[in-house]
Amino acid sequence: MSFGDPNNPYGQPQGQPQQPGYGYPQQGQPQQPGYGYPAAPPPPAYGAGYPGGAPMTMPGLMQTARVLLFIVAGLQIIIGIVLAFVIAAAQDVSDSVGAGNATDGLAGLGFLMVIIMLAFAGLAIFLGVKFSKGGNGIRVTTIVYAALYLLLSIANFAGGEASSAVGGIIGLAIGGIILASMVTSSASQWFNRPRY
Repeated sequence: MSFGDPNNPYGQPQGQPQQPGYGYPQQGQPQQPGYGYPAAPPPPAYGAGYPGGAPMTMPGLMQTARVLLFIVAGLQIIIGIVLAFVIAAAQDVSDSVGAGNATDGLAGLGFLMVIIMLAFAGLAIFLGVKFSKGGNGIRVTTIVYAALYLLLSIANFAGGEASSAVGGIIGLAIGGIILASMVTSSASQWFNRPRY
């Protein structure tokens, strides 16, 4: 009685037909269906199964708003640092003249404005960085930031000077673009997309 290949412990005895699906498949023989684990289905396409699908890349208007947030933050940081130096220099001059006590309150108010400006710059940078992975809270915070930026730009018109009016127009344009990009349906889809 022969038991097949002596080096294959799973080999079939010679002279007997091979049972389908048992042992290792022999070369040239097709794999028999029905035995073992089924193959895993391919992963779904990004955004498949969700209403409207999730975009694979950030929409262009949102990329523009993100860049504008970084530009606004950079300008606020530069203006805040320059303003802090101007306030400190003015306070030094006031101290040397002997009127330092009278201007301490104004200097303190000026430094408070610098701190608020730098805090808004930090918020703009934070929002811009979080655009890629943030959720709907980032979108809502950006809407509030853009609305405040628009209000401050409108307040620039109250100054009545030509430089204030130009700054107000530029601020209105930047704030309007940021706000408009956040209220679109593509922004809603981007910030509500599934994250794995």
